[in-house]
Amino acid sequence: MSLLPRRLHPLKRQTWWPRPGNGFDLGGLLNQADASAPLVERHIWLIRLLDWIRRGEPVSGTQNVVRLLQQDDALHDKFVALLAAFWRDMDVAALLADYGFSPRTSFLNEMGERLRRRTLPLSPDTADLAVLFNLLFDDADDASWLQALDEATLEGLAELWTQALALQVPSKGPDDHSALGWREPFYDAMFYLATQVRAAGFSPAFRSRVGTRVDMDFDTHELITEQGSMDGSARQAFRQLARVIERLHELALAHARDGEPGAPWPSAMLHEAHYLRVLLDHCAEAARGLHGHLEVQGISVDLVFQIDQLCDRCDRITQLLDVVMSDQPVSVMRALLVDLVQTGQRRRSVRALFTQHYAQLARKVAERSAETGEHYITRSKAEYVDMLKRAGGGGAVLAGTTFMKFVVLSIGLSPFWAGMGAGLNYAVSFVIVQWLHFTVATKQPAMTAPAMAAKLANTRDDAAIESFVDEVAHLFRSQMAGIIGNLLVVAPLVLLAQGLAWLALGKPLIGTHSAHHVLETLTLLGPTVWYAAFTGVLLFISSLIAGWVENWFVLHKLDSALRWNPYIRAWLGVERAARWSAWWRANISGLAANVSLGMLLGVVPVFAGFMALPLDVRHVTLSTGQLMAALGSLGPDTLREPAFWWCAAALPVTGLLNVGVSFGLALRVALRSRNVRVKDRARLRAAIWRRVRLHPLSFLLPPRSPS
Repeated sequence: MSLLPRRLHPLKRQTWWPRPGNGFDLGGLLNQADASAPLVERHIWLIRLLDWIRRGEPVSGTQNVVRLLQQDDALHDKFVALLAAFWRDMDVAALLADYGFSPRTSFLNEMGERLRRRTLPLSPDTADLAVLFNLLFDDADDASWLQALDEATLEGLAELWTQALALQVPSKGPDDHSALGWREPFYDAMFYLATQVRAAGFSPAFRSRVGTRVDMDFDTHELITEQGSMDGSARQAFRQLARVIERLHELALAHARDGEPGAPWPSAMLHEAHYLRVLLDHCAEAARGLHGHLEVQGISVDLVFQIDQLCDRCDRITQLLDVVMSDQPVSVMRALLVDLVQTGQRRRSVRALFTQHYAQLARKVAERSAETGEHYITRSKAEYVDMLKRAGGGGAVLAGTTFMKFVVLSIGLSPFWAGMGAGLNYAVSFVIVQWLHFTVATKQPAMTAPAMAAKLANTRDDAAIESFVDEVAHLFRSQMAGIIGNLLVVAPLVLLAQGLAWLALGKPLIGTHSAHHVLETLTLLGPTVWYAAFTGVLLFISSLIAGWVENWFVLHKLDSALRWNPYIRAWLGVERAARWSAWWRANISGLAANVSLGMLLGVVPVFAGFMALPLDVRHVTLSTGQLMAALGSLGPDTLREPAFWWCAAALPVTGLLNVGVSFGLALRVALRSRNVRVKDRARLRAAIWRRVRLHPLSFLLPPRSPS
C-alpha cells in the first residue's frame, strides 16, 4: 500500500487518493483491508474509506459500504478483522475522556494548542484514537451526514462492530474485564474524567470561591445543599464521583459475568447511575455558581476557562453513562459520535475560543465602563447646563495642553521621546480634567455606550426599546453639550493667550513655521478623515484598558490590601489607609482611561511612523486649539486664506468621527457581551430613526422637565 501524504497544508483539505474508475472503486478499496498491516497503514486505509464516502453523497455512500459488506463474505471477513485489530490496538478511552478538552487548564495554553493544530500537520502513526479522530473526521459536514444516517444503516454498522468484538480473545484471569465488551473503555473514560473533575473541584481557585455547601446522606445517597464556606462546599460531591463510578463498574462487571445475556440492569446499578447523575449535576452547578462570584470579585479568563472545562467534563460523563446504561445503545452512540465531531470542529477555531471565553470579560468591562458612563449622560435641563460648564472647564485645561504640545515639539527631541513627551502632556491634562471634575467630550462615547447597552435587559419589550432610544437622545444631546463646551472655551482662550503674548512679548507663543505646519496638516483635503477615525479607535481602546485595569484591581483585591495590609496601615495610619483604599477603588478606572488615552495619542503615531504606517491622531478639541494658535500667530489676514477654512471645515468631521467610531465600537462590544441578536439590533435602529423623524429636537435640546 502506498503511503501518500494526505494533505499539503492542514488548513486546506486535499484528497490524494485516486478517484473511482482508476482501479480504486469501492470493491477494490475494501479488498485492500489488511488486519496484519502495520498500524499506520491500517489508519490510512480507514482515512481513505471515509474520503471515498465523502466524495459523493455521504449517507448513500455509507449505505453502499454496508450493503456491499453484507453481500460479499470475503470483503466482510477482511473488514471485520481490520476493525477487531483497530479496537485491540487503539486507546479508545483516550478519545472518550480527552477529546475536546485542554490538557492544561489555561486559556493561553489552549489557544496555543489550537494554533498548533491549525498550522502543523497530524500523523496517522498513533495509537491514540483522540489524535486519529482529527484525521478521520476533519470535514465541516461530517456531523450533518452522521446525524442523517438511517436506523437500518446504523444497525448494520453496529453488527459489524459486534462481530469485530467477538473476534477478541479474552484473557482468563481474576482481573479480566473483557466480559463488558465495548463498554469497558467507556467505564475507563468515565473514571478518567471523574478524576479530572475532582482535581479541578479541589484546586485552590475553586476551593476559595465556591459558595454552595453540598453534603451527603450516605444512607440514602441524597444531597443536602445550603450556603456555606468552601470548607463544606461541594467537597463530598467531588469526592464521591470516582467512587460511584468504580461501584457502578463493579456492578456492571458482575452482571455481565453472572447475569443472563440481555437481562435488564439490576436495581443496584440503576440506583448508582441515578446517584452519579445527581452528583454530576451538583458538581456542575457548584462550578457555574462561580460566575456569580466573578461578577462581584472580578473576571479571570483562566478561571472562566476552567469552569467551562469542568462543566463540559461533567456533561461528557453523563453522555458516556447514557451509552453504557442504554438498552438500545446504537442511537445514543450516534449522538455521542456527532457531539465528538462537532467538538472537534469547534476546537479547531481560535475565533470561537475568544468568542466563548472573552464574552463574560467583555460584559464585565462594559459594565464597569457603564458605571463611569452614567456620569456623562444628561437627562434634564439642569444636568445639560452642568455638562456645558464641566465641558468648558475641560476646554480650559486643553487650551494649556495645546501650547505644551508646541513646547514639546520645539525642544527638538528624537521621535520616540517627542512622542513620549506628547503622551505625558496629554495624560497629565486628562488626569487634571478628571480631578477637577471637568469633562472632555470625546472621552464620553466609549463610556456611555456600555451604559446604554445596560438598558437592553429585554430587547423584545417595546418599552425597553423606547427606553434605549431615550438614552440615545440623551447621549447625543450630552455629547453635543460636551463638544460645544470644549470648543467654546478652548478657542477664545488660545486666541487670548496669543494676543497677550503679542502685547507682552511682541511675538506669539508659537512661531509662523509651526502655524503653517498646522494649516498643512489639519486640512480636510489631507488624510484628516482617516486620522480622525483612527483616533476614535484609540478612544475606544482606552475605555477597554480602563475596564480591564479596574477588573484586575478588583480581582486581586488591591483595595482590600490597601486598607487592611498591616505594613500599609502602619505606614499610612488606619484612617488614611481606608481613605486611600476608597479613593483608588473609585478612581482607578478613570486614571487608567486618562493615562492610557494620553499615551496612546502621543506614542502610537511614533510607532506607526517607525513602521511606515500612514497613521496619526486628530482630536477635535486639540485640533481646534492648534488652529486657533495658528490664527493667533499668522494674524487676521489668515481668515481670507482658503487653507484656514479647509482646516475649519475639518473640525466638525473630526468631532463626528472621534465620537462615532469610539461609540460604535463600544456599543458593539456591549451588545455582543449581552448577546443582543442581530434581529433585535435592526429593531433598535428602526426605533432610533423613527424618533429622529418624529422628534428631531429631542436630540439637540434638553427637556423642559426631568420627565
